[in-house]
Amino acid sequence: MSNSEARSRALAISQEPFQTVSERQGFFRGSGRSLADVWAHRELLWLLVKREIKARYKDSSLGLVWSLARPLIQLLIYYFAIGQILGAARNTPDFAIFVFTGLTTWGLFSEIVSGSTGSILGNGGLVKKVYLPREIFPLSTVGGAMFNFLVQLVVLLLAIVVLAHFPFGVNLLLAPLSVVMLVVFATAVGLVLSAINVYLRDTQHFVEIALLVLFWASPIVYPFTFVNQALHGNWLEQLYLANPVTIAIIGMQKALWAGGLEGTGATAQVWPSDLALRLVIMLVISTILLWISQRVFSRLQGNFAQEI
Repeated sequence: MSNSEARSRALAISQEPFQTVSERQGFFRGSGRSLADVWAHRELLWLLVKREIKARYKDSSLGLVWSLARPLIQLLIYYFAIGQILGAARNTPDFAIFVFTGLTTWGLFSEIVSGSTGSILGNGGLVKKVYLPREIFPLSTVGGAMFNFLVQLVVLLLAIVVLAHFPFGVNLLLAPLSVVMLVVFATAVGLVLSAINVYLRDTQHFVEIALLVLFWASPIVYPFTFVNQALHGNWLEQLYLANPVTIAIIGMQKALWAGGLEGTGATAQVWPSDLALRLVIMLVISTILLWISQRVFSRLQGNFAQEI
């Protein structure tokens, strides 16, 4: 190309109107535009979800088996260490089903939060090279976590059929409500943490510690009955129940753990009052938190490429 041709092309390009690819928006505006932008890139989001799933089993001979290995090993450890040695199983009917229900639900939350936290940094190459809605990176980890959860849920349902019996009834409706609420809440947390982690790299290490603490602050290896007996329904118990993860786990237990509804005497289980209403309230709060998280994310994403 000659110099004159190059100058002519440069002049033509300079006369083209500017196109906005990432506009800084106000905090209370722009949510609809961001959602539409994510929807316009839904095919790319789906490709990232598939990449997320395939990456876990790359060069693996057992594939999906590894999605079950960790929760099953945890189940055996907690069943024998806490259930048999410490005696929790004596007052908890179908203890194995109870623990696996909690572990499956907890795994969904922890995988979304931990995966989302590092999702922007993990896709730094794409962030620096092309424009696309950055929200799709945390959302792709949500999709991968949901796939993993569904695999474990199938195993849980089979275990219920083989080791106990399926709890038919209106309480089953608590399961989808619990999952939806938990996913919305975890996405809200993961979205804002993914943005903060770009600027403060210690965030991912803080998340690991926070998840460890939150695991034992949730009724996963011990039933809510123990909490009720220790706190006697006082304000500390209400504070304990203010945790959305706790409410989601209890909701899944009441929906799928038939032994918790049939125990008598020493094995009788206590459930929080108005559990369905609590789940609905938590879902509304989580939805508001998701909107706030997206707006915070939108304000912080402008310098992602420079920080990475």
